Amino acid sequence: MDRTLTIGTRGSDLALWQANFVKDSLAAINIKAELKIIKTQGDRILNLSFDKLEGKGFFTKELEDELLAGTIDLAVHSHKDLPTENPPGLIIAAVSEREDPSELLLILKDCVDVHQKLSLKYGAIVGTSSNRRKAQLLAHRPDLEIQELRGNVPTRIQKLRNESYDAIMIAKAGVSRLGLDLSDLHVETLTPNELIPAPAQGVMAIQIRESDTELFNSLQALNHLHVAEELAIERTVLKLFGGGCHLPLGCYCRKEDGKFQVFTSKADEGDGFPDRLFIETESTEGVPEKIVAKFAKGRKMPQSVFITRELSEHSYFRRAIEKHKINIEARSLIRTVPVINKLDSYILKHIDWVFFSSKNAVEYFFELNPSLPKEVKFGVMGSGSEEMLRRKGYFTAYVGESTDTAEVAADFAELVKGQTVLFPGAEGSLRSIQQGMSADTKVIDLPVYETVLEEDVEASGADVLVFTSPSNVDAYFAENLLDPYQKVVAIGKSTGKKFDEMGVKYALPFSPDEVGLAEAVFGL
Repeated sequence: MDRTLTIGTRGSDLALWQANFVKDSLAAINIKAELKIIKTQGDRILNLSFDKLEGKGFFTKELEDELLAGTIDLAVHSHKDLPTENPPGLIIAAVSEREDPSELLLILKDCVDVHQKLSLKYGAIVGTSSNRRKAQLLAHRPDLEIQELRGNVPTRIQKLRNESYDAIMIAKAGVSRLGLDLSDLHVETLTPNELIPAPAQGVMAIQIRESDTELFNSLQALNHLHVAEELAIERTVLKLFGGGCHLPLGCYCRKEDGKFQVFTSKADEGDGFPDRLFIETESTEGVPEKIVAKFAKGRKMPQSVFITRELSEHSYFRRAIEKHKINIEARSLIRTVPVINKLDSYILKHIDWVFFSSKNAVEYFFELNPSLPKEVKFGVMGSGSEEMLRRKGYFTAYVGESTDTAEVAADFAELVKGQTVLFPGAEGSLRSIQQGMSADTKVIDLPVYETVLEEDVEASGADVLVFTSPSNVDAYFAENLLDPYQKVVAIGKSTGKKFDEMGVKYALPFSPDEVGLAEAVFGL
């Protein structure tokens, strides 16, 4: 291509970074380009939230108008800002690799409370202009006060530093691309399955005129087909919901081991409790329609759910289920008792890691008032154990998020190879994580509690039975049978093995926590 292309872009630091990235990528394939800065409606109107602005494409329309007029040759967008349909005559010619789509919660250091979920003090003021973020944040922390936050990435961060907020939420992709220094702030990273990102978050889109076939062909060198395949799911879900920037919708698709994993979160309003759904499939055909059908008004839901765990009034699972007027029966079928009352101080002096497989292990271990080395690190199985550890004032260096303990064991074994790991836990536990450690890793088992099965367990007539441990399965089915209409959810594969032995079908959540369990029930 012998002509010099004109790239249309917004003028923010992030938009210019993205446009220059594309310019440099074009230069690498011997195509010259120059930038033209174009101001959009979203740049001009900063005193209104997105749901108060009229129409769609607040950050894209003016760029598209110039493309259609022929004053620019291509436009570079944050893909998540684009409406789901191109104006007639325009197409997306290429998409970039995906930057990490995680969210960052940036917190003023004097507003940090490590005992609270997300490390944010009770009743904190959080800035975000996104209804999607608002709904998901309040689902985890209903005590927070959410206030409007507009502006480009550096402007928003400066507003936090000026103490206009206690914390703000921002996409990790923008911070990473700009290489911003956040050392004066406390940074909490929320992974895409913890807080589901906007469709196409972290991806750049290159838009051109449909008639410019020469440019289209040249841009295929910059196109990432595997990303486009994943985005097709996310963007179709957004389109079917008829949404834009203001819709409290998160949708994220990724391909793992040949299967597509799709996470969706949707609330009716920004301060409404969102429903969440997880789907794993080998084929993408019909997946967006299936997702939208699960969120349909009036869809058939179970009338009652039984879970083998005591639930607080404010627990995530309880609020997610009771939102749909579903009755909850919550009772543990086991009880735990301590088995030791003193720790060997010599052992504690020589450990590098402590790994907890359950909240009970955390609770009983710290009741012994352990004197730990300052450099000791903590690993946990699941977010429930992580949250319990936070309440004790400690952060985790590793969180096993899979329901498959073998996968967690393999990941953790690689991390702690050649070190000494203490495993506080239940007496007679399955030792699933310990068995995965390499031969040069020293494993120290420390039984701190014992599990006792309750006797004469009463059967539940609930439509859905949720089992949170193998011991609860043993306790329930010692004297009870499953009714034909009842469906089962098992928190993880070790619990699921009990049902495999009985020949009972069950649903397995993506994550072994209350969020994952609620997703599994919603997906039945």
